[in-house]
Amino acid sequence: MNGDHTASLAALRAEMARLERRPGTPPAGTLPLGLPAIDAALPGGGLARGALHEVAGSGAQVEHGTTAALFTAALLARLPGDVLWVLEQRDLHPPALAGVGLTPARVLYVHARKPATVLLVVEEALRHRAIAGVVGEFSGTLGLTASRRLQLAAERSGVIAFLLRRSRSFDAAALLAPSAAMTRWRLATEPSGPPLPHAPEIPGLARPRWRLDLLRCRGGEAHSWIVEAFDATGRGSVLADLGHRPAAPQPRRAA
Repeated sequence: MNGDHTASLAALRAEMARLERRPGTPPAGTLPLGLPAIDAALPGGGLARGALHEVAGSGAQVEHGTTAALFTAALLARLPGDVLWVLEQRDLHPPALAGVGLTPARVLYVHARKPATVLLVVEEALRHRAIAGVVGEFSGTLGLTASRRLQLAAERSGVIAFLLRRSRSFDAAALLAPSAAMTRWRLATEPSGPPLPHAPEIPGLARPRWRLDLLRCRGGEAHSWIVEAFDATGRGSVLADLGHRPAAPQPRRAA
């Protein structure tokens, strides 16, 4: 290990020690999404804490990972405490995370630059119980050995970990390789709903919509949902299937 890595890990350990002195560390358990239709499909009624979860975009979303980052931030916003976010690139926009409830004051950022360093920092951070969660943005090939190391580290500490998979190729084989993660998610944006009733002439005011594909869930089954994106208060909603949505009101005709 070179000097830069040694110095970086020493600084990270010091910061983790500072965080561990803060009271209010949440116990291990599950992290509900707050969306009953999805929570009911997950073992224990939510995402397992003390576990590794993989999140990636679909199509062009795989490269920049915007929706995956927002989804992950919205989930971590539901937990008390600080979050460690490990970056490969300096392209994260903190105000966007605040828009789904994860304020900048709660996030400690580490710029790791290389995929191997991301895994190293995430594993080190998962040894500390005082943080709410760890996020690693990762563009490399994960493999079973590396994912098992992260899963075991999360199990020991009880801290939830998210690995945001990024790639320049939307169908990269690395995204489908076997992994020890408890769940694997793929996200895509969907066309938003019609304009708001009180401003029909202005497009783009409706809340964003996401398609959540749960590809793998240990102890559960794969599912897909269309949801309205979370807002700054953590509120989201699952949209009903087309066949179960209420019929649109018919326009009144003049006599």
